[in-house]
Amino acid sequence: MERRIAVFASGSGSNAENLIAYFNERKTGKVVLVLSNKAEAGVLERTQRMGVLSRVFSSADWKTGEAILRVLREEQVDFIVLAGFLLRVPDMLLHAYPNRIVNIHPSLLPRHGGKGMYGDRVHQAVIEQGDTETGITIHYINEHYDEGNVIFQATCPVHPGDTYQDVAARVHQLEYQYYPHIVEQLLQKVD
Repeated sequence: MERRIAVFASGSGSNAENLIAYFNERKTGKVVLVLSNKAEAGVLERTQRMGVLSRVFSSADWKTGEAILRVLREEQVDFIVLAGFLLRVPDMLLHAYPNRIVNIHPSLLPRHGGKGMYGDRVHQAVIEQGDTETGITIHYINEHYDEGNVIFQATCPVHPGDTYQDVAARVHQLEYQYYPHIVEQLLQKVD
């Protein structure tokens, strides 16, 4: 059974694009909607180019979640995937989609997680802390930033002399390689 997926994204949208392309080739799921909190987010251009419906909601809408939940229900969304989404997901959505909202974080949580820790900030912290290994964490979300139950982690090395850009490139490769596959496995468990 094909599950209907919504992607929440705030940035350029490379992970969202990867997810859309992956599920365009599958029968297990389809990205039917991309929601953002930023009208200038690059993900919106990528989404339009790929023929997927997208919407932008205000900060006020993201605080309550009512308008967002309405759209998710109108589009009959079964599962939500965060891909570079920088706001806290409203409790209303957490309750409407229990164990059906996942996030990918660019480190091995619990290291370098929490509010304000995203993108290059995480990679810079990895370098500054002298970590010899980093990676990705795919996890369910809850009411706290980056504290939901871990589903999957993958690692990559941090070499002496690496810049945060070097680390970011390795982590992005892990994201592109694993995120769609793990989401697909989770879709097969949805009631």
